[in-house]
Amino acid sequence: MPDSKPQHPALRALSAAFPHTLPILAGFAFLGFAYGLYMSALGFSFLYPTLMALCIYGGSLEFVAAEMLLGSFAPLSALLASLMIQARHLFYGIAMLEKFKGTGRKKPYLIFGMCDETFSINYSAVIPPDVDRGWFMFFVTLLNQSYWVLSAMLGGIVGDVIPFNTEGLDFVMTAMFVVIFLDEWKKGKQHISALLGLGISALCLALFGATKFMLPTMVCILACLSFLKKPIESKFGGERL
Repeated sequence: MPDSKPQHPALRALSAAFPHTLPILAGFAFLGFAYGLYMSALGFSFLYPTLMALCIYGGSLEFVAAEMLLGSFAPLSALLASLMIQARHLFYGIAMLEKFKGTGRKKPYLIFGMCDETFSINYSAVIPPDVDRGWFMFFVTLLNQSYWVLSAMLGGIVGDVIPFNTEGLDFVMTAMFVVIFLDEWKKGKQHISALLGLGISALCLALFGATKFMLPTMVCILACLSFLKKPIESKFGGERL
């Protein structure tokens, strides 16, 4: 029998990436659906959560944006709020600098689609040696965004037909962040970055108060991790910190 054709690198990467995204599918199926219901309860058509999930793809930012759409026109406030909510992506970007090298045309989408869950997979996954790293990260990113967009659209459609009590739905993003933090804590060994983040957050909360601590916390964490990144890596090598 003639040898079968070798599998295309993209298909091989898709096969390798899909199992890693199944837990995200389970989470996004609920979270995205809840977001679609939430938007519907605010009076928006299913097109709004669908397009926002497709173009913004910001998770917690999308919940906040829903409230902004009902308020007065304040683009500067919206910009500042968006920067504050999504400032954690600064840390994701620093952590992924090396991993994104050599990804070519896929890099812009990898940057755009790097949500919390996608970062967690692409940063920590052990990619098989016969799988292209760029394609693997691309399909992890694409699959996760597809789950979110489709779930948000479905939630918006169902919400337009069946009324739901959406009280407390905005808490689901907080719960998801707690799960991500605990998962990363279990995978790590030294917990330096986690303890540093918790310590700086507690200090800034005490100094600036609950309504103003987020931005200085992000700045302080970014500065500390930037200065300490190389000394920590040289001391602990390739261990998860």
